[in-house]
Amino acid sequence: MRVLATLLAVVLGVALPALADDLDDASKLLKAGQRDQALERVNRVLAQKSGDPKVRFLKGIILTEQGNTKDAIEIFTKLTQDYPNLPEPYNNLAVIYASQGQYDKARAALEQSIRTHPSYATAYENLGDVYAKLASQAYGKALQLDAANTGAQNKLSLVRELVREPGPKPAAVAAAPAKEPAPKEAPKEPAKAAAEKPADNTAEVMKTVDDWAQAWSKKDADAYLGYYAKDFTTPGGEARDAWEQGRRSRIDAPKSIAVGIESAKVTMRNPEQASVSFRQTYKSDKLSTKSRKTLELVKADGRWLIKEEKSGK
Repeated sequence: MRVLATLLAVVLGVALPALADDLDDASKLLKAGQRDQALERVNRVLAQKSGDPKVRFLKGIILTEQGNTKDAIEIFTKLTQDYPNLPEPYNNLAVIYASQGQYDKARAALEQSIRTHPSYATAYENLGDVYAKLASQAYGKALQLDAANTGAQNKLSLVRELVREPGPKPAAVAAAPAKEPAPKEAPKEPAKAAAEKPADNTAEVMKTVDDWAQAWSKKDADAYLGYYAKDFTTPGGEARDAWEQGRRSRIDAPKSIAVGIESAKVTMRNPEQASVSFRQTYKSDKLSTKSRKTLELVKADGRWLIKEEKSGK
């Protein structure tokens, strides 16, 4: 599901050549999907320039792509406090909040981003996506209360077309925060060109897995099942209808569900196929478990969908 454009890289620049090399290497490693190595390089720079906003900003992006949203939120929040006129940290916070289904928080962060930088196109686009998602939830609730409401049905279909738009998602490349930000002098044309670059598949895949877990946590069976491909390999060769019915029952039965994704690792087999291994935590009023899981995903009609699900090591 298309929710927000995801940050893929940063434009970097530091005074000391040795530190600039480390930071440039970290950026290249991140683009190559080598997040652990990128984080190591960034920490090396932070050991000498602990307060540098550029370095802190890049570390926040690395942590986000590693799935360590808690620490990423802490970094971006601190940046908004230390540099309240920078729009990028607010935007990144919104990306994380949206991935967690906290759309009101995402909206507030994006509105603040726009207040700091009224010409920040990325924030406007992302805000539109958040509004669409909030509208989808509202229309869905209206249909739960009145299933015969054809107006809500039509509006919900239109909104879902917006948030599931096929094709590559635009990549928003944020300029690295400057120590003394000057929004009027921020380069506009390079940012526009960068926004036209294709989205990073690794980030798209991880976003899909996060949204899948959120749908499960919200007990939204329709959204949850929507993340599975039509040719999904059901466990034991079970009929698809029977499998879906079983999943709906297990989602509906508990009063509450909380699904967490930890230590996720994305392996791109090719541009259209990916494998995501992670530690899954599941907690409800009836059961609490932890397990290893691997999802095999394929890209179809512009969306990443789950083709196979494996549990265990």
